[in-house]
Amino acid sequence: MVSVAFTDEMDWLGQQRILFRKKKKGKMTEISLLKTLMNKEFYELHKGIRCPDKIFTKDVRKVKQTLDYAMETYDQGLSLADLEALFYATNNTLTTSNKEQYKKIFHKIASSSALNTEVATKVISRMFQQVVGEEIANIGYDYVNGTQNSLESLRKIVETYQNDFTPNVKIEFEDMSINTLIEANETETQWKFNISSLRRNVEGVSEGHFIIVGARPNTGKTSFHASIIASPKGFAEQGAKCVVLCNEEAANRVGARYLSAATTMSMEEIKVNPSKAALRYDKVNPNIHIKDSTGKDLSWVEAVVKATKPDVLILDMGDKFAPRTSDKTDVYLRDAAIHARNIAKEYKCAVFWLSQLSAAAEGLAMPDQSMLEGSKTGKAAEADLMILIGKNRVIEGNEMEDKERHLNIAKNKLKGGFHGRITCQLAGDIAQYTA
Repeated sequence: MVSVAFTDEMDWLGQQRILFRKKKKGKMTEISLLKTLMNKEFYELHKGIRCPDKIFTKDVRKVKQTLDYAMETYDQGLSLADLEALFYATNNTLTTSNKEQYKKIFHKIASSSALNTEVATKVISRMFQQVVGEEIANIGYDYVNGTQNSLESLRKIVETYQNDFTPNVKIEFEDMSINTLIEANETETQWKFNISSLRRNVEGVSEGHFIIVGARPNTGKTSFHASIIASPKGFAEQGAKCVVLCNEEAANRVGARYLSAATTMSMEEIKVNPSKAALRYDKVNPNIHIKDSTGKDLSWVEAVVKATKPDVLILDMGDKFAPRTSDKTDVYLRDAAIHARNIAKEYKCAVFWLSQLSAAAEGLAMPDQSMLEGSKTGKAAEADLMILIGKNRVIEGNEMEDKERHLNIAKNKLKGGFHGRITCQLAGDIAQYTA
C-alpha cells in the first residue's frame, strides 16, 4: 500500500487523485491514458475541457500539451515517434537533465498499453470530476476561512464545466432492420410448452425470459415445472439443459415428481416395474439437474448458472433466494427479481421463479398479480410472462379431490400477448398437467 503524507489544505478528492497516480503496476496510469489519447477518434471525443491538463502530473502534462497541439494542427492520428519528435522540436530549451527525464517518459509510453476505450472514458470522466471537485473544495475552504465572500467564483466554475461534467459516450444502437426483427421473432419460442391448451395461447419461452409462476400451497407448483420439463414433449425432450434449484421441498421429493412426470407412472407403478420406468426416464434424465439449495442466495445461483450454463433455470422457491437488502419485503423481493431477470439476460437462459400467492388467492380460480406474496408490484414489473395457478374452491361435503387447475396468464410480453384463463387437469400422482 502506498503511503502519502496529507496536508490540512489537501481535500479528499485531491488525495484520491494522487493515490490513483501512485498505484502499483497493473493499475490504470496516466501514461496508458496518454497513449490512449493518441487515437484521433478517441481524442476528439475527450479533447479540451473534458480532459484538462490538471489531471496529469507536471512532466506528463507537457507531453499532453504537445499532443493537444498536434491533434489541433494535423488531421491524422500520431505515432509515438511523431509525438516525441514534435515534443523536442517545440521544447528546444530543455536541459540535458530534462531531456533524460522525458526520454524515460517516452520509453514508458512505448512499453505501456493503451487502455480499453470504455475504461479510458470512465477514467477520464472520473478524474475530470475530481479536478472540478478540487476547485470547488478549495473555494469551500476559502469560505470556511473567511477569505472568500462571493459566490461569483463558484458560479464561474458551474458555467465553465456544466456542459462537460457528464462524459461523452459513443452509442451504437441495436440493429432494428426488418430481417433482424423477423429472426428474433422466430426464436421467441425456443422451448415450447407441452400443455396443449397453454401452447396454443402462449407457445413457449426462450433465452433471456423471466417467468413468474405463482400459486397457493398444495396447488401444484412443483408438479407444474416437473410437467413442462420432464413429461413427454417437454423442455428436456426438446433438448434443453434444465437446472432445478429447490429450497423448499427436499431434492429427492422434487426428483420423484420429475421421475413420475417423465415416465407417466406413479411411484407405486415405478416400484413394480423399474425397468420400464428406466427406459422412459433415460430419454430425458441427462438434461435434468436438480440441486438442494436450502440457505443459498442469488449470488450463489448466479455462480451456478455461470458454471453450468443451463437453457432453463427453475428457482423453487424464488423468494427464498432473495437476500435481505432492505427491511421492506417488497423492496428486497423487487431487487431479487431484477437480479434474476439480469441472470436470464446475461447468461441466455429462461428463468422460472416460483412464488407463493397470498391468502387472498385461496380458493380462487382466477387469482391476479396483486396476490403475489410480499410484492404486489416489484416482482411483477420484471416478469416477461406470469402464470398464476388457481383451483376451484372446496365445496363442503365433497371429499373428492378436484383435479381441475386454471392457468391464469396475468402478464404476457411474449409473442401473441395472450391474457386470460386456460383450464387444464392435474394428475397429481404422475405430476402431469394435461389439457
